[in-house]
Amino acid sequence: MTSSGSHSNFFSVSRLPGRWWLRSGVVALFLLAVPVSTTESRAVPAPVANGAHVYLLRGILNVFSLGLDDIAAKLEAQGIPVTITNYLGWAAVADEAAADYRSGKVKTIILVGHSSGATVLPDMVERLSHLGAPVKLAIGLDSVFRTSLSGRVGRYVNYYIGNGNGEPVAPTKQLHGTLENVNVQNVPGVGHITIEKNEIMQRRVISDIDAVVFGSRPRQVSAAPAQ
Repeated sequence: MTSSGSHSNFFSVSRLPGRWWLRSGVVALFLLAVPVSTTESRAVPAPVANGAHVYLLRGILNVFSLGLDDIAAKLEAQGIPVTITNYLGWAAVADEAAADYRSGKVKTIILVGHSSGATVLPDMVERLSHLGAPVKLAIGLDSVFRTSLSGRVGRYVNYYIGNGNGEPVAPTKQLHGTLENVNVQNVPGVGHITIEKNEIMQRRVISDIDAVVFGSRPRQVSAAPAQ
């Protein structure tokens, strides 16, 4: 893996072109065990001018991805609409997002998923692409299954823990967009069930989103001062 500029202390980045294929089953182990949660759409203080909407996908059991609620609250405070659901509801959310995109209600689709929610993101990107609703930004947080990416996506960032069970995402020949695999194993306090709660990672995710929504540059991410 190579280092990425000012993030080299914590983030090891690999940028991959869409030129080879790898596909595996992604959620079969959990389909019978986990109920789908009700989708939560939240009101925001003021609409975002470019019609951005962020869709957040929790992982298994809805109890290991509560950091996504913190991210959602911070996005809402900026006037960015969000929808949160369990990963098993991804197809229905994709269909709803595509319908809103085609109607003009949503103009910028952004996806964020943790654990199993990150595992299904490539499928969601591909489905939205087939439905004529390309994803502007997708952010995966430590998928533990090997996945491959097809379809149209402006930027796909896969944050994974390389010394744990996290896996890089593989591009396919059908990928139209940028894929980055970012190893965050050196981020202080990061782990599979804490990655979306980790303050450094939350700042990174929100910075990535703000860069798309507001046209700002991603903020630099650094560790908290030593105590």
